[in-house]
Order: sequence, then C-alpha cells, then structure tokens
Amino acid sequence: MRNDLGDLSAFAIVAEERSFTRAAARLGISQSALSHSMRGLEKRLGLQLLARTTRSVAPTSSGLSLLRELAPALERIEQALADTRQQRETPSGRIRLIIPRTATKMVLLPRLADFVRRYPEIVLEVTSSNDPVDLIAGEYDAGVQLGEFIQREMIAVRVTHELRLAVVGSPKYFESNGIPRHPQDLKNHSCIGFRFSRGLYRWEFEKGRKSLTVSPQGPASFDDPEFVIQAVLDGMGIGTAMEESLQELIAKGRLIQILKDWCPSFPGYFLYYPSRRNQPAALAALIECLRLS
Repeated sequence: MRNDLGDLSAFAIVAEERSFTRAAARLGISQSALSHSMRGLEKRLGLQLLARTTRSVAPTSSGLSLLRELAPALERIEQALADTRQQRETPSGRIRLIIPRTATKMVLLPRLADFVRRYPEIVLEVTSSNDPVDLIAGEYDAGVQLGEFIQREMIAVRVTHELRLAVVGSPKYFESNGIPRHPQDLKNHSCIGFRFSRGLYRWEFEKGRKSLTVSPQGPASFDDPEFVIQAVLDGMGIGTAMEESLQELIAKGRLIQILKDWCPSFPGYFLYYPSRRNQPAALAALIECLRLS
C-alpha cells in the first residue's frame, strides 16, 4: 500500500498530539486532509485506530497496540534518513571504487594516507580491475580508467598527466636476440603479453602519419603489468608497461627502452562517475583529492 508509510507516520503524530489541529499544523497539511488520511488508513486496515470526540482524539486499544510496534520502526527510519542526509553534507560513509592496478600505484596510493587523515569517516572499498567496467551494473560509486575506455555519458576528471607506453627488454635478452629497430621486427621476438578479460592487448604504434598494430607472440601473458615486467626482467622477452612506472628500472640499466619514437603519448587516467546531481560529500572529497592540480 503506497500511502501506508506516510499515513502511519501521520497517525503516530495524531496519537502523540491528541489533536487533529495540532497534528495538521505540525505536518503542514490541512486538518481535513489529515482526517481523510486517517479514515483511509482505518478503512484499509479494517480497524478503528483513533477514538474521536468533538473535543479530543485518542488512540483505541488497536491503535495503542499498533503504536507499540510502529514507534521504534519510525524512529529507525528517521535515523536512516538522517544518516543519508549527512552523507550529502559531511564526508562520511562507504565509497566503492574500481581502478586498474597500475593506476592504484600511480594515482591512489600516493594520496591515500593524506585522504584517510583528512576524512576518517570515509571507508574506501577498492577493487582492482584492468577491464573497463559498467559502474551502475557493478554497483560502484566511481572508477579510474584510461580516457579511451570511459563511456561518453560519464563525468570524467583528469587524475594524471598524459602518459606513454614503454616497450622494454632486459640487457640479457637483447644480447642474445638483438634490438628491434621497427615495430614489425617484434614479430621475430619473444613478446610478453598483457591480457584483459576480453583478450590480449595489441601493441599500438604510431609515427607521423604511420600507424600499425602488433599482436604479441611469446611464452606467456599476464593480467597484471607487474608480472609482465618481472618476466621481462628475467630475460623471457620484450614487454610493455606505463613509462612512468619503469623510469627507475630504465635509469638503473635493468631495462632497455626501445622504439621510443613509435610510442606517442595519450590522455592518461581519469576518475569517472555517473552524475553530478545529489553527489555525496564523500565522493566529492575523493574527486577533489585525486583531481590533477
């Protein structure tokens, strides 16, 4: 019964005030509208809940019995509504975030400690996934993903500068197999693949007006970029990962970067979410924390 909750709440106020006039004023409706609602409720229940005289109104025995069960339930509902309103005004509550592993290390972890200190009443539930995800279907509040994978209807906020993929191999591997000078040369090399759930990531190259794609062929593929790079460090073959995450290994000579002139930059990572309307304060706080300044 769609009107029962509102009518039950009004009934509790009438019983508390012992007056249709005072209850109507408190509810902000007319006395006749309130009286009509109470008669409708009694008719649907098949019980008289209120005893009326010309001077007063009081709950019947059936009304008192209902009130004993109704009062704590209404109190819980009011508390739940208050808690929900607080989420709009005060950064608190739970945020479900889905983010690729690389972005977790690059974007989230460096700022997480400061975020936790500033907003101790927010709990982040972080799920790692490299695959593009439908936030609404997955019941996530927000996600982080490369700009090319974000649906147009999403609100997107930049959280990194432009990025670039690095193609790398170990000195040990190149000593035995030579260094590719052109992306087409990779067909003659052992390549460690990075895998989404829908399939292997195809390496995309671009130089001037020329572009081509290479499907990596090699002894293994992984769905975690750290495992790809570990296999490369072990001399198993050539792999790719975000250049920024490999800078230290390249600087120390543990990895050799190749085909740099064929690897253009791309927009990078964005935090995305469904709508700006009625945005919880907790999500607004996370957006502000991760937003690229």
